[in-house]
Amino acid sequence: MKVTVENIKGLNKDLKVLIDKETMNSYMDEKYEEIKGTINLKGFRPGKVPREVLKRQFGKAIFGEVLDKVLKDTSTKALEDNKIKPAGQPKLDLKTYGEDKELEYVLSVTELPKVEVKSLENIKFDQYSVKIDNSETDKRIKEIAKNQPSFKEASAETKAKEGDLVILDYKATVDGKEFKGSEGKNTQLTLGKDLFLKGFDKQLIGAKKDDQKIVEATLPENFPEKELINKNAKFDCKIINVKNPEEIKIDDEFAKNLGAKDLNDLKTLISKQINDEYKNSLDQLSKNQILKEIEKIKVDEIPENLIEEEIKILSQGMSDEEAKKSKSKFTETAKTRIKTGLILNEFGEQNKIQVSEQEIQAEVQKQLRMMPGQEKMVMDFYQKNPSAVASLRGTVYEEKILNLIKEKAKPNKKEITKEEAEKILKEAHKHDHNHDHDHNHDHEDKKKETKKKVETKSSTENKSSPKTAKSKPEVKKVSKK
Repeated sequence: MKVTVENIKGLNKDLKVLIDKETMNSYMDEKYEEIKGTINLKGFRPGKVPREVLKRQFGKAIFGEVLDKVLKDTSTKALEDNKIKPAGQPKLDLKTYGEDKELEYVLSVTELPKVEVKSLENIKFDQYSVKIDNSETDKRIKEIAKNQPSFKEASAETKAKEGDLVILDYKATVDGKEFKGSEGKNTQLTLGKDLFLKGFDKQLIGAKKDDQKIVEATLPENFPEKELINKNAKFDCKIINVKNPEEIKIDDEFAKNLGAKDLNDLKTLISKQINDEYKNSLDQLSKNQILKEIEKIKVDEIPENLIEEEIKILSQGMSDEEAKKSKSKFTETAKTRIKTGLILNEFGEQNKIQVSEQEIQAEVQKQLRMMPGQEKMVMDFYQKNPSAVASLRGTVYEEKILNLIKEKAKPNKKEITKEEAEKILKEAHKHDHNHDHDHNHDHEDKKKETKKKVETKSSTENKSSPKTAKSKPEVKKVSKK
């Protein structure tokens, strides 16, 4: 194979590829040998069909397959041998081809620009750790205790009030008739939470043990018996008991009920939990700082075809008129996104960063946890949309790159209080709402984003990782000689 590289303009190059006749014939010989044993023709034993007969019967189809294979193999090798990474799909122009002929074609390619990533190790960013004091830990434990109320039996004369636990039996009717599910035994209601039927709790306020109460309520939209939906029902209630809430004693026993060894162990666990809550958000701020620093790195030229593709992605959902008005703004955004992606991608390749299937599955599970009740829909979406899985791969890939940059870069370590952390996060949130972003590397809205993807059944490739083309190039035109 002979390859001649011509620089056309900027990042645009033409690779003139010549495959001699002998090489083409060897490909043909290999293909005829491959199919010889698979074809049965009347009058010939299996595997003994002469080549001339095969050529006469299947010659065009065989040559077409061989041509496809040669173009794929040689175009990929031509790019690799010349260390050219294509930005998008190369175009292929066939010049000379045919059986018992040499093959000549031109591969027109836009090359990804060379980027410098050594400076990434000198990037500075803030790395926060949050100091959680004992009072904050104690406050959180008290909140947990409050949400796990304990009740003690009230006297027979105690009237039920909001917050009390009422235990009751009931029989319900609609228009004087009982219905399926109209009877309940030992039903427990915490008054004020309104978890049974809307307005039901309020009608039990003031009730005492052994009281008989008639409560009226409207059956909800999701009631199993469809003919009774929105019907007014009467509930004949017998109050079995009334219990008052009591303060839970926070001690070793309480801690054990929550899965800790003792109270000190619980405090340690809660302190770590609070710290982790802030750490995740603050780590994202650190990564955003790194991305902003990466944006300052100079890249000489951004491929026009990638800019156009990115603008199309940014314009999705817009009318033609809206897209036209936003094009100049989108152009700068696209350039920044692509530049950042090129730098990250180069750093990832230099450090041989890979994404395993286990990591992809872990990301899918993460998405499932973010959308409770919609797990099946999410799984179906990813199973039916390989491009959505590819997008997840891009997200994981970028995350691993940023984590490695953090390890290699120079952090400005800061220990801050919980109050300082909240102030920093509040300011960052305010900034997010007051400024347009050049790229969406922040994954704080991942739940919303994933839901949108599932609902629309559409997704895009990861925006910050331009890919090099490895598939068969697009054929522009054919000119026989």
